[in-house]
Amino acid sequence: MRKTFLFSAVIFFGSLCEMPLRAELPNGARMMIEAAIATGDKAKVATVIDLTRATWPEDAAEIDIFAMQWQATLAERQALAEAEEEQALRSAGLFDLWSGEGELGGLHSSGNTDSVGVTASLKLKREGINWTHLLRARADYQRQNGTTSREQFLGAYEPRWQFDEDVFAYGLAQYERDRIQGFSGRYAISGGLGYKVVDRADLSVSLKAGPAYRITEYTDGRTESRIAGLVGLDFDWQVFDRLKLTQDANALAETGGEAVLIVDGANTSLTFLSGLDFQVTDRLRSRLSYQLDYNSNPPANAVSTDTLTRATIVYGF
Repeated sequence: MRKTFLFSAVIFFGSLCEMPLRAELPNGARMMIEAAIATGDKAKVATVIDLTRATWPEDAAEIDIFAMQWQATLAERQALAEAEEEQALRSAGLFDLWSGEGELGGLHSSGNTDSVGVTASLKLKREGINWTHLLRARADYQRQNGTTSREQFLGAYEPRWQFDEDVFAYGLAQYERDRIQGFSGRYAISGGLGYKVVDRADLSVSLKAGPAYRITEYTDGRTESRIAGLVGLDFDWQVFDRLKLTQDANALAETGGEAVLIVDGANTSLTFLSGLDFQVTDRLRSRLSYQLDYNSNPPANAVSTDTLTRATIVYGF
């Protein structure tokens, strides 16, 4: 009897060992992962792989192989895209790679004048591998009761050389005209270093500083040349998907021709520009901005501070 029991047990366990064991992921699950990978959608692939792991935990090793192959494919695609982008940048012509925006709208000023008018601006930017070129032009114009109460023009060119991940060198050539503030022409050149404090997709903050030289032609016929120092701040924050806050500030402190004339001949100017952009379409934005212009030593019959509030439409291209 005992021998018969032992013989039956051996046959039973032997039959268990001979039963086929599933050594690989079910074909349906494999096809689901491959279909997700074929779409190229990162989020979809991640979701399918996570669900497959949860449903068939015993096949985690095989699922991990799919995941590693997918990551290798992504890395290869990114490397190829970066190589193609670098080649396109290196072979681009002088008039290639430019992007920009045009702005048109109304303004309200206070300070030397209290009135409304029109404003227009154009900004062009060219980004290469290490070099960035920025061109800016702005015009604000107002006539009130047959008299021009605002006639402000600005043109600037700023090249940047990014020689380190966060550090860059900049140059600046700028022209301004504002007869209401008392000068028919103001020319400035500057060069120095800048630093990217934050450089993320949703937030960027950079600082720059350097020496400058400025020539001012006043409306009364005087011309003054000054050694100066420039400090700048650029701040962009993507608050929401369609809402962006921008902040640009430039301070230029002049001295006299000699160091001993810093107190008597000083004239510090500050431009403070804040903007709030709302994305209407991919290319169209509405913008509300506020600008403050300060001169510590304005001409006679002029005040130190002018402010501008602009409501504009911006078209990107």
